[in-house]
Amino acid sequence: MPSKPTLPAALYTAAQVREMDRLSIERYGIPGDALMQRAGQAAFNLIRSRWPEARKILVLTGTGNNGGDGFVVARLALQAGWRVTVMQLGDRERIAGDAQTNALRYAALAGDWQTYTDELPRDVDLIVDAVFGTGLEREVTGRWAQALKAMNRLPAPVLALDIPSGLHSDTGRILGAAVRADTTITYIGLKRGMFTADGPACCGEIVFEALEVPAQVYASQILSARRLDWQRQKQLLQPRSRTDHKGKFGHVLVIGGDLGYGGAARLCAESALRTGAGLVSLATRAEHVGAVLSARPEIMIHAVAEPDDLLQLLERATVVALGPGLGCADWGRSLWQALIDTELPLVADADALNLLAESPRSHDNRVLTPHPGEAARLLGCTTEAIHADRFEAVEKLQQRYGGVAVLKGAGTLICDASNRPMAVCTDGNPGMASGGMGDVLTGVIAGFVAQGHDLSHAAELAVCLHGAAADKAARAGERGLLASDLMSHIRRLANPQNE
Repeated sequence: MPSKPTLPAALYTAAQVREMDRLSIERYGIPGDALMQRAGQAAFNLIRSRWPEARKILVLTGTGNNGGDGFVVARLALQAGWRVTVMQLGDRERIAGDAQTNALRYAALAGDWQTYTDELPRDVDLIVDAVFGTGLEREVTGRWAQALKAMNRLPAPVLALDIPSGLHSDTGRILGAAVRADTTITYIGLKRGMFTADGPACCGEIVFEALEVPAQVYASQILSARRLDWQRQKQLLQPRSRTDHKGKFGHVLVIGGDLGYGGAARLCAESALRTGAGLVSLATRAEHVGAVLSARPEIMIHAVAEPDDLLQLLERATVVALGPGLGCADWGRSLWQALIDTELPLVADADALNLLAESPRSHDNRVLTPHPGEAARLLGCTTEAIHADRFEAVEKLQQRYGGVAVLKGAGTLICDASNRPMAVCTDGNPGMASGGMGDVLTGVIAGFVAQGHDLSHAAELAVCLHGAAADKAARAGERGLLASDLMSHIRRLANPQNE
């Protein structure tokens, strides 16, 4: 099978995609039925290339236009001689417009069109999910939820049309129950919720089809968000000049590592070095000095007992990374207080964020890197509220605390104060759900800041490199992936001309 094309960078809300659909029909004269035919044909072509042995398909349809797309697929499969079963959810009398036209075309071929009761046939090669489209706002309950869960229990792969049924297009939140598709073919514009929260788990592989919509339609919409990946971001890294020296690439000062947590600070410092920072100093507990020196002598390590011990280190620093292993005891609190109003660029993580949540203040010259639990503390809400709308959460974080907000998780989000749409990173994998990964990201961000990137671009570069390094490391398996496994990959990726 040929390699799939790169997905576009532009992400939209469901309302924006519906508006583009309307403009295509009303302003540019593309009949709605023609768009539905193109959508169904694209899905059928994908089935033939992705599952060439499939000859028995089950199509679950709703009563809207998403169901109409499903009827086109069912008709094309029936005309190809396949065994097709359509299971109808909702009253078929409510099907109208182009969807009704295509349902009747399928029925005219004597296609098997049943009302869903409580069972789905198991003897199928492929399931096509055409139940709900992008307009779903309510929680899925009752028989509808039962049908979506039944789809997930069947062994056959699932192809979702436009978006997996039950997934909120704008937030990526599951609305009670949702299909977990192996592949999703999505139309006209990429929906932003597909790339964060529950979106990646529900969508599987995403295939994009523009349906020959005119370019002017896209020009009518301001992006809701931008999709980032390492393939695009790495183009910002150029080979170094033959006359460059370490003084040109900045000095990162990492502050953290209370007793028992020296590893977090060391991971942060080493990742800054591997990213290309010229110099890296680590201010930590005296008890960690020997271990760090023996393991990574390139890190300039300093025993720090009180805030005054930081003064000379801060004079030499280009950027500060504060938080990995810092702790919230007296030692960590005193160092945080010494840095709370620094004018140096500051990358804050872990307990630096927890301490900030206790004494909120805004500053434009810092990057905050919370995971959902830390974000909830910073915003005074629950982790469930963060998950319910990650886009809103990262925007609130930026507005309340200033600078650049990086909300980690599946589909890490990056938001700054500029007019640029917020960014969503699509690199990374579940193996990153292990201790130390955030410490590594903090070091990578600080390393890019030290090399002269502004805070926003440093965060975007770092999040994508971090995720891409984890993807390479996960080739040996996601379970058991360690933060330190990323180091060699970070170095290689930071030199894309050598990949």
